[in-house]
Amino acid sequence: MREIIFGGASTLDSFFARRDHGMDWLRWSDEVAQFMSDFWPRVDTVIMGRKTYEIAAASGQGAGYPCVANYVFSRSWIASPNPGVTLIREDAVDFVGRLKQQPGKDICLMGGGDFARSLFEADLIDEVGLNVHPVLLGEGIPAFHRMSHQINLELKEVRQFKTGCVLLTYRVAHKA
Repeated sequence: MREIIFGGASTLDSFFARRDHGMDWLRWSDEVAQFMSDFWPRVDTVIMGRKTYEIAAASGQGAGYPCVANYVFSRSWIASPNPGVTLIREDAVDFVGRLKQQPGKDICLMGGGDFARSLFEADLIDEVGLNVHPVLLGEGIPAFHRMSHQINLELKEVRQFKTGCVLLTYRVAHKA
């Protein structure tokens, strides 16, 4: 079965971005570029919520990722803003549950701590990877939102980068 991988760059106090969506605190490096280069062949699908998509599109990062299927979940959009992106207006848990059962590579859940919450609570996320940056913002866009129950994790990998960042990878301990 395909796995769903959630994560991204995070501050030590668990924010994905500043309140204004700024990410000027990121410490990009050749090590991170190599990690991302090694990661992308593992997936053939990217899922994200509308807010993450809009922020990425506004920042000039493009509208969707090339060479993979791109799904954006929104109940407010009428049509996809880009032909390379499939708009999903139905319940995310139901759709992602079916998507996981289909043949293919793993699925990357981009950004969206709020969007990820429903998938965590439905026990659909299999792995969490955070590139933790040595900075405290104090406020911002949280990586995680309040959940209805505890999600237990098992440490898979810890990797320190020369920039002072630490990559933490965890497996989700699924409910029995």
